[in-house]
Amino acid sequence: MRKLIFGLFIAFLPVLGLAAGAGVPLDHIETDHTDKASLQRGAAMFTNYCMGCHSMEYARYKRVADDLEIPVDLYEENLIFTGAQIGELMKNSMNKDMAADWFGAPPPDLTLESRLRGEAWVYSYLRGFYKDETRPLGVNNVVFPAVGMPHVLVGLQGLCAVEPNIGKKASVEPLSGNVNNSSACPEYATEGSMSGAEFDSAMYDLTNFMSYMADPIKVERERLGIFVLIFVAIFFVFAYLLNREYWKDVH
Repeated sequence: MRKLIFGLFIAFLPVLGLAAGAGVPLDHIETDHTDKASLQRGAAMFTNYCMGCHSMEYARYKRVADDLEIPVDLYEENLIFTGAQIGELMKNSMNKDMAADWFGAPPPDLTLESRLRGEAWVYSYLRGFYKDETRPLGVNNVVFPAVGMPHVLVGLQGLCAVEPNIGKKASVEPLSGNVNNSSACPEYATEGSMSGAEFDSAMYDLTNFMSYMADPIKVERERLGIFVLIFVAIFFVFAYLLNREYWKDVH
């Protein structure tokens, strides 16, 4: 009995760890790996804004191009800037030792980041930067305090002057009709080229792409899962009839 209880405790340790790590409110997100247009926009966003520092070295350009239905010549022309071939892994040219000197630690590979952190974490983190003059890079993040990463998307979002409203639902004041927390950033120190809604949509696309990269066979796995369940249901009928035949003469 003790061994059984100990085994169950060990089995549930990862779940307890995830629950304990969710100390920061996050904005919920539902990704969709069948939305090819969103994934294509996310791939372009990742290549242009993230891949200068981060890699996805557990994936290949060719697989991404095929899955996202991007012609190979178009992908090579617009989404490969390192001179790599279409069949190579998605690495970058940043020197890890130099990156460690610049940022305190080399930027991590992001292939499995959404599975490690969760999609809601990634989406909230991307929208969670704000101005903080006490930090070396002048920015901080409500989801990842004391972050060492610069706000590379500041040209799109702008720079939030105060902590963004991450994990706070919008609400309407009954008397005035004003909407509270309608945007992640209530006040900007500098303006970006996108509105709050446009930036949220772009970050959804980027998070959707990172979610796909972490689990590129999700759609196929779920499709096959339906057939597996149908097979199990049919097999159960025959197993039940066979079992009844075996035991019908046993009293």
